[in-house]
Amino acid sequence: MLIQVRDNNVDQALRLLKKKLQQEGVLREMRHREHYEKPSEKRAREKAEGIRRARKLAQKKLNRELGIVPAKSKLARGK
Repeated sequence: MLIQVRDNNVDQALRLLKKKLQQEGVLREMRHREHYEKPSEKRAREKAEGIRRARKLAQKKLNRELGIVPAKSKLARGK
């Protein structure tokens, strides 16, 4: 991963680095690896995450079918 520092603006480069790390899931994985997690706890956590993802996807699908449009996000405005 390469982050370029422009005009000696290190703060902006750090923000960009943190954003990229978060998008790739590196920060989340670091938090999970910080302490030992028993295999049974890992299975339970992954199962709960899967259920959460499935519910979120089902809610989005239902909203699309009903014509409910979510509020515009920063990404929708092209930023």
